[in-house]
Amino acid sequence: MSERDIRIGDAEREHALELLGTHLGEGRLTVDEFGERSARVATAKTRGDLYALFGDLPAPRPSFTRVEPEVRPVGSVARGIQRDPRFNGVVVMAVAFVSFALLFVVKSPFILLLIPAAMLYISRMGRR
Repeated sequence: MSERDIRIGDAEREHALELLGTHLGEGRLTVDEFGERSARVATAKTRGDLYALFGDLPAPRPSFTRVEPEVRPVGSVARGIQRDPRFNGVVVMAVAFVSFALLFVVKSPFILLLIPAAMLYISRMGRR
């Protein structure tokens, strides 16, 4: 992905509008040109969209911080070690088998609530 393809947010759009206002105030843009470019800023999705609006204007122009790809050690996540997605299914199946075995021993259907509890626990572990 090139830098021009990186998506922008509201803060970048507001900054671009301020810069267009500067160019309008210095007489580089007419009111009509300012209106057209402001409308395009409002619908801009990427850095390239904003760069195109300032291509024929001198500084000031929008500038962005360089986004470096996040480098993580292989197999790790922010908190702990990333598991194979198949592991989640194996754990839920194991809990289901144990729950059904306990159902016959305990004779209470509430033991089956362990299955959705295990699924909820596993889904929350993946979000950390």
